[in-house]
Amino acid sequence: MAQEALLDAISNNLANSSTAGYKRVRADFQDLIYQNIRSPGTQNSATTASPTGYQLGSGVRIVSTTRSFGQGPLQTTNNPLDIAIEGNGFFVVQQPDGTPAYTRAGTFRADAQGRIVNAEGMPLDPPISIPADATGVTIGADGTVSATMAGQTTPTTLGQIQVAIFVNPAGLQTVGHNLLVATAASGDPQLGAPAADGRGSLLQGAIEHSNVEVAEEMVDLIAAQRAYEVNSKVIAAADEMLRAASRVRG
Repeated sequence: MAQEALLDAISNNLANSSTAGYKRVRADFQDLIYQNIRSPGTQNSATTASPTGYQLGSGVRIVSTTRSFGQGPLQTTNNPLDIAIEGNGFFVVQQPDGTPAYTRAGTFRADAQGRIVNAEGMPLDPPISIPADATGVTIGADGTVSATMAGQTTPTTLGQIQVAIFVNPAGLQTVGHNLLVATAASGDPQLGAPAADGRGSLLQGAIEHSNVEVAEEMVDLIAAQRAYEVNSKVIAAADEMLRAASRVRG
């Protein structure tokens, strides 16, 4: 079961190797309770003690899946509303129920009202709208969004994109659609301007790809497959030994 869980994590990483802003998941394991037949240090006689003891393990279990938030490779798209975060932080979008969600996927676009929204139509929080007569949009490294209007040469500031950071980003809960939500484990979001107070800067006209290394995942896949096969053989061997022992008793 542990190896199957590992295969699930690896397969999900491989499936999302081309997903913008996706962060790879690692399966963490823990050994199970031991049969403590003789504890280390048990007295064997008046003058000697067991240096190691006699303990038998009872297997393994998966204890958690940890998301790695390392920087993914950046790809230039020349789309003015594609934005990548270089460093720490998450974009903040407003879900249909009004609650915030967080994402590294910077594939934004404008909706019918001119609001900057993600692929699901969720607007940035706080919202920023682009006027219909804007001829160009500029997004600075500090998140300042400016637009040049028709017949004007001086850009007009439309707003500033906020970036959220967390004390424990691994504690964020994945809800699909490239979105994460805050939990008690992640702590409250610390909102602020990009490129300040530990937040990453923004890069306009680029997107961050998944940080999944396909070659590394394939190596892990082969190792998990071999471990599964070996464990299956161990179970079969143990079963055969028990059958042989029962025949001897007969």
